[in-house]
Amino acid sequence: MTGKNMSQPIRTTYLKGSSLRQYQEVFVGSYGFWKFLKYELITSLFGLLPGAAGLLLRKIFYRCLFKGCGHSVILGRNITLRYPGRIELGDGVVVEDNCVLDAKGKSDSGIKFGDSVIVGRNTILSTKDGFILIGNNTNIGSNCRLGSTSKLVIGENVLVGAYSYFSAGGEHRFDRVDIPIMYQGTTSKGITIGDNVWVGAAVKVLDGVTIGRDSVIGAGAVVTKDIPQFVIACGVPAKVIKDRKNRDQD
Repeated sequence: MTGKNMSQPIRTTYLKGSSLRQYQEVFVGSYGFWKFLKYELITSLFGLLPGAAGLLLRKIFYRCLFKGCGHSVILGRNITLRYPGRIELGDGVVVEDNCVLDAKGKSDSGIKFGDSVIVGRNTILSTKDGFILIGNNTNIGSNCRLGSTSKLVIGENVLVGAYSYFSAGGEHRFDRVDIPIMYQGTTSKGITIGDNVWVGAAVKVLDGVTIGRDSVIGAGAVVTKDIPQFVIACGVPAKVIKDRKNRDQD
């Protein structure tokens, strides 16, 4: 899978066909009857089950919905899955209650977790013909939103604080004034977060940004430009305030 630097018009799209076909288009990602039936039965029967029984039954039955699912996976209650056949989970992945994993799209892409990834409750991961890759041992806090229409790559051992927002795509063009902005198309370059990065709470990372490995982004920062390796950055927009390797710096 590779990223895209694209500009494309936004079209008003109406789902066609029966209500069942529209439901399959939005949630299942397949028009096959048996895939639909399997999706419905498993998510309806086990999605809201509480306690250890719910965790065990989701661990057993949900794995057949995914493109790939490792060992010792923990799936919380009320997880919304869209296009689960485009989602891969590594060993020891934890997805907490009320998360949304939405891998919608028609290209060969989707969402892929490495091993021992933790996704906090109420967090949304969403693709639209893009992909999201999350490396081993990375921890995504609660109430985050990670979106991609091209590429969103997060390295290993990354900490992402609660309420953070990563937008890899969806940058609306606004060159013209004779037509509404929503019809002028979007651009997408992607986001890359290096290994061992700590992103504080409520950080916004905009499209086209790379954050270098072992850097720290202060809480509430808005990252609009690339951040080098081994630095501390904060503010709106985020600016480097300290080099972590230079201990003599004030």
